Amino acid sequence: MDAAAATSQRSAAAAAGLVKAKARELGFDLCGIARARPLDAARLDRWFERGWDAPGIDYVRKRRAERLDPSRVLAGARSVIALAASYAPGTPEVVPHGDLIVARYAQGRDYHNVVLKPARKLAAWIRSALGARVYCEVDAGAVLEKAWAQEAGIGWIGKNGCLIHEKLGSWLLLGALVTDADLAADAPHPDRCGDCSACIPACPTRAIPEPRYVDANRCLAYHTIEHRGPIPPELARAAGGRVFGCDACQDACPWNRRPPPGTLVQLQARPGQRALDLADVLRLTPEEARRRFEGTPLLRAGRDGLVRSALAVAPSVDAPRPVPGRDALRYISRAARTTARHSKKHRSRASRVPRPLLRPTIPLKSNGDRPSICRRRGVAAQNSARASYAECDES
Repeated sequence: MDAAAATSQRSAAAAAGLVKAKARELGFDLCGIARARPLDAARLDRWFERGWDAPGIDYVRKRRAERLDPSRVLAGARSVIALAASYAPGTPEVVPHGDLIVARYAQGRDYHNVVLKPARKLAAWIRSALGARVYCEVDAGAVLEKAWAQEAGIGWIGKNGCLIHEKLGSWLLLGALVTDADLAADAPHPDRCGDCSACIPACPTRAIPEPRYVDANRCLAYHTIEHRGPIPPELARAAGGRVFGCDACQDACPWNRRPPPGTLVQLQARPGQRALDLADVLRLTPEEARRRFEGTPLLRAGRDGLVRSALAVAPSVDAPRPVPGRDALRYISRAARTTARHSKKHRSRASRVPRPLLRPTIPLKSNGDRPSICRRRGVAAQNSARASYAECDES
């Protein structure tokens, strides 16, 4: 190796060390660097060919070329910087109270904003300190963050498709920077799953057809967050009350048994957001939903999306069920209103549902032994939404 090459290597190593130190200073738990190059297309193309993507995430297919080649998002790209922030819960984790379960990543502030802010600060620092160009994104651009995170040595892609770190588990939120700065690359992380496949049978909807592939068409996270149509009844019955996202495969992972809790305060769970009460969700107006969930991932589904999912995945309708008040019924999505109008065969069953555990917002008047029209419509909507799922408007 000549002197010029040695000097270049030392310079690249020094620059990489400065970048990692700045990333830690900004609050990231992990930072790794990979050499920018085209990725092997086989895994992504197999996912497409098997039809495991879904209509609601067609943007992945549309930007295939950029996802595989970082030079297409930044001409002259030389390095990819992988970033990760932990959102692991504290231990012991408090059992949430509510009918409807929210995935852990969505229990605090919207991670897009929380992680994007320091990522942009790091990008600005690189531009200033190293004089380099930088493309920055957090789960919203054309970069395969998990693939680059494994290339950069900060973890490996597990059999559930999540990135796993030996100490932090898979409770990780990822970001990526593509830059033309010459930075010393880290070694790719080896696979540590071994013979373990606990995550695959743990999936309630059998959405992991083979290791490291997730079929979005069967995934609860897709159907309760990205999907804008009816939730298939087979999946809704298996949801177990998961109204927004799903952590089942991560809960089963041995690497998630005792991770240290995440340190970013904004990612920590809000007291009333770890689980939701069905009656509260059904009573929400669009304005109340925006006010309550502003700045959180739950707004991605919208109020109509939350109501649709709540009606679909809530526990059995044979159990005592709270009923929304008359005001809230004005705002129930088209799915609930349409199925209520076409649910004569369910109304006799609805009239036998025990009295609600929680009183509705407005007291319901009864007519003899018959439930009030408001109460009958509310219960019928809950029952029939699980049976026929008409289309709903999404906000």
